[in-house]
Amino acid sequence: MGRREVKSLEIDDPVEFVREQLNFEPDEQQERVLRARGKRGILNCTRQWGKSTIAAAKAVHRAHTHPDSLVLVASPGERQSAEFLRKASGMVKKLGIKPRGDGDNSISLLFPNGSRIVGLPGTEGTVRGFSAVSLLLIDEASRVADTMYKALRPMLAIGNGDLWLMSTPYGKRGFFYESWEHGGDLWQRVSVEAASCPRMDPEFLEEERAQLGALWFRQEYCCEFVDNGASVFGRDLVEGAMDDDLEQLHL
Repeated sequence: MGRREVKSLEIDDPVEFVREQLNFEPDEQQERVLRARGKRGILNCTRQWGKSTIAAAKAVHRAHTHPDSLVLVASPGERQSAEFLRKASGMVKKLGIKPRGDGDNSISLLFPNGSRIVGLPGTEGTVRGFSAVSLLLIDEASRVADTMYKALRPMLAIGNGDLWLMSTPYGKRGFFYESWEHGGDLWQRVSVEAASCPRMDPEFLEEERAQLGALWFRQEYCCEFVDNGASVFGRDLVEGAMDDDLEQLHL
């Protein structure tokens, strides 16, 4: 295999791309996320797993290998989007590309091939106006408002773009929970608990379990959607009481 063919293989395979071009060695679950080919994906993962790093790698790979593509990154707030773009900028430097903005958006990266990565602020009223999106990444999706999510989805229509939701759970509410639990076969799901992460120290996790309490630990490190205790009836009890087969009672 010639040098040109090896280069092409590295670019086409996202895992080889991050290994050879970005000098990053992904673990088994990170490889699974990078190689996912479905149009809709959900990553439900423990804190400190490297979610934003893998999301940034997906964004850079898409922008670098698909000329004139638009990658949008939405987060709960502008600070998170800026941090995401900072990670992506570091990866772009490893490609030998000098990071620069697109001239229109304050949180953005413009590639020599015309592709862009744009970080969005966290409010629904300021994200409209984009179209033909190739890849939409929603980071910390459990903390993003439903109104924001509904404003973003139509941006995928023209380009038939891909959508990935990435987050640690935050209660049994919102589009992240609904998509994970009730979204059906449309979504490719990846779950990564702290116990299966090779970079997590078991002694640290036991300390966290003792300090945070069972419910919070299950949410932050075990990928569980737990009730926050604010409701009179838990979400599981309400859903269990609903039966689509029952006839409606007419008074």
